[in-house]
Amino acid sequence: MIGFLQIIQILIMIGLILTALAVVIFRDLISAAIALGASSLLLSLQFFILRAPDVAIAEAAVGAALTTAIFIFAIRSTEREEGYH
Repeated sequence: MIGFLQIIQILIMIGLILTALAVVIFRDLISAAIALGASSLLLSLQFFILRAPDVAIAEAAVGAALTTAIFIFAIRSTEREEGYH
């Protein structure tokens, strides 16, 4: 019988797959960076459920927050091309 925790883990894994696909599919770089941050946040939640709170905190701080912020600042500092080649 599937327990409540296993259902949550399955939902998190489905969310990870969907956000990873969104990162690849999005043509807008800001949207892709935000989807990557959401993926990191879901991964940190998975680490917390697996009883690794130190890894979860590090993933949330570095993966979800810092890396996403650096990507967004880097993307905003570049010029945007109108046409796709």
